[in-house]
Amino acid sequence: MASIWVGPRGTIRDYPGFSPSVDAEAVHKAIRGIGTDEKTLISILTERSKAQRQLIAKEYQAAYGKELKDDLKGDLSGHFKHLMVALVTPPAVFDAKQLKKSMKGAGTNEDALIEILTTRTSKQMKEISQAYYTVYKKSLGDDISSETSGDFRKALLTLADGRRDENLKVDEHLAKKDAQILYNAGENKWGTDEDKFTEILCLRSFPQLKLTFDEYRNISQKDIENSIKGELSGHFEDLLLAIVHCARNTPAFLAERLHQALKGAGTDEFTLNRIMVSRSEIDLLDIRAEFKKHYGYSLYSAIKSDTSGDYEITLLKICGGDD
Repeated sequence: MASIWVGPRGTIRDYPGFSPSVDAEAVHKAIRGIGTDEKTLISILTERSKAQRQLIAKEYQAAYGKELKDDLKGDLSGHFKHLMVALVTPPAVFDAKQLKKSMKGAGTNEDALIEILTTRTSKQMKEISQAYYTVYKKSLGDDISSETSGDFRKALLTLADGRRDENLKVDEHLAKKDAQILYNAGENKWGTDEDKFTEILCLRSFPQLKLTFDEYRNISQKDIENSIKGELSGHFEDLLLAIVHCARNTPAFLAERLHQALKGAGTDEFTLNRIMVSRSEIDLLDIRAEFKKHYGYSLYSAIKSDTSGDYEITLLKICGGDD
């Protein structure tokens, strides 16, 4: 179950000598005691893997007849509470909830929708869709349909379907063919055939797209990014550029999202929590490296200067180290 949510470049690993019952009891004590023992909560929940945290939650429910997440919600507050609840939420459910939040209320948070749908694998998307239906009794596709429109909607629905090819083998002949189709659909015609862009960018594997973009450059003497910027607009343009960025380098794309979340007047905790938690066992080490490379300072130092208290301590533990 957990394997599709775990990659080789995470900051959090399985804790050796793990005992769910010992941890559940320690967590219960930390919550139930006079005043909350945040230190214990943080050290247990940030030093156990996702799979282990699920076992703690299960054990907690069995031993105390209450959901761990509900007890955390009742006992903690603010951004720290959101982060701790995120840590004990199964990854597919967490993403489903993030998608729902992105579409709830007055405006749609297109950036969050784009980020989640472009960075999750097909297998992950299938699990997220199932979790979404289980939690909300509505299909993810229906909600996307009612909150978005046009080519942007069409592309999001294609991504939400989880049909992107995940074969890592590349087909050079197909790359040349697709590059020509993209060129004919955009630069080489009056008006743009958006469907062709959606089809190729939403269904081909990332390694395949990388090769396609190289071929595209050979044909058009232009980078695909420049063509997309020139031919398309709005959220649809943002989405396709995000796909290109992810196909080229997903950790760099997510480092940029973190940089935006941490710079300027306020911190975007919604984005910060999501990326730190969801990538902590997949590629957070690579995200850290890209962050340092692009911005000249570490993700660790950015979090340190932008957050405070138990929230800061928890994020820094997930971050796993300074660069």
